[in-house]
Amino acid sequence: MEVYHASMVRVERPDVYHSRKFLDFGQGFYVTTLKDQAVKYAQRFIRRGKEAWLNIYELDEDFMSSSFIIREFEKYDANWLDFVVACRKGIVIGNYDIVKGGIANDKVFRTVDLFFSGDITKEEALRRLLFELPNDQLCIRSQKILDNYLTFKDSIRL
Repeated sequence: MEVYHASMVRVERPDVYHSRKFLDFGQGFYVTTLKDQAVKYAQRFIRRGKEAWLNIYELDEDFMSSSFIIREFEKYDANWLDFVVACRKGIVIGNYDIVKGGIANDKVFRTVDLFFSGDITKEEALRRLLFELPNDQLCIRSQKILDNYLTFKDSIRL
C-alpha cells in the first residue's frame, strides 16, 4: 500500500528514533494512506516559513502476516482517548510494533487538549468525539518494519 509522510525534509531512510515522544501514539515513524491528509499536515511547515516535503513510500502488507504486534483503533472512543492521553504524557502503552487509528486533527485535538488539561470530563470528550470520522495514521514503532517492509519511492517539495 502507498503511504505518505509530511516533513520539512526528504526522508529516504526513516527511523523510529527521530520522532518526538509525546505524540498521539508515542514515538515512531508516522505515515498515512491519505495523500490529502499528509499534504494538509505539511502546510503547517509552510506557514512557519519552512520547506515542506511529501515523502512517498510503499508499505509491504506482508508485515501483517508476521509476528508483529498491531494495535488498531477503528473509532474515537474511550480506548483511543485513554491511549492518546497516556502517550502524550510520555507513558508507553503496550509493546506494539504498529499503532493505527485516527489522528487528532484540529477539532479532535482541541477536545483531547481540554480533557488532558481537566477542563472537560471524559464523558464530555467522548460525546464531542462521537460524530467525528477518524482519518488515518500509522505509527510504526518497529525499526525492523521500516527496514524490511517500507520502501522509499519519491519526495515532492510542496
